[in-house]
Amino acid sequence: MDSTLAPMAVAPMAVHSHTIVFLHGRGDNAASFATSLQHSTDSRRRTLRAAFPSFRWVFPRAPLSECAALGGQKTSQWFDIWNVTDFSQRELLQAPCLKDSVARILRLLHEEAALLAGISQGAATTTHALLNLSLPAPSSTHADAGPRLGAYLGFSCRMPFPGRSPAETRAILGLGDDVPTSNEVLRNTPVLLEHCVDDPLVLVANGRVLRDTLVGFGAQVLWNEYQQGGHWFN
Repeated sequence: MDSTLAPMAVAPMAVHSHTIVFLHGRGDNAASFATSLQHSTDSRRRTLRAAFPSFRWVFPRAPLSECAALGGQKTSQWFDIWNVTDFSQRELLQAPCLKDSVARILRLLHEEAALLAGISQGAATTTHALLNLSLPAPSSTHADAGPRLGAYLGFSCRMPFPGRSPAETRAILGLGDDVPTSNEVLRNTPVLLEHCVDDPLVLVANGRVLRDTLVGFGAQVLWNEYQQGGHWFN
């Protein structure tokens, strides 16, 4: 892998218990996104690191790739988009780079147990990673839980290639023999989706389509919708 795409990692403040893999949005980068999160606080005014001191934070880096709609100008993106106001236009343009990005995230998830999260295009990418993730069965002491991630969190997100079955959705990327034939990991992984109604970039209607799609695939989704907050966390 290109060394410039190596993930950025932030060490835990206490004994390590969990790792969260968190993807930034289109046009952003890992360092800027990590800095923004450092300044975000919860309702008790704790930073995320203070609220989760045992978490290791891993921020993958999107590559600089050509944007077809801008005449080949390069931008930081997990995959290309033709029309940001109508994602259905030339939607297959998304597939090649989305396939590469999802493959990178899957390799990362197989290195260590993790929670998976993303915002905006990063969350669109991690959604497809979750759909294409195969995990071994858990140890006998946790056999009832089934294969799963610790959690999946998506913010200001949409579903690339909506309106298809799980098998059809996976076939678009064509990631090979390791792709699951069932939705077991998706069904077993707790999913949190959050979206602001006043989001001007990814309309909340797109977030609702994502929610309904994952529920239709068997996921247990907690959906939080906020009136204000724009294209960011609330």
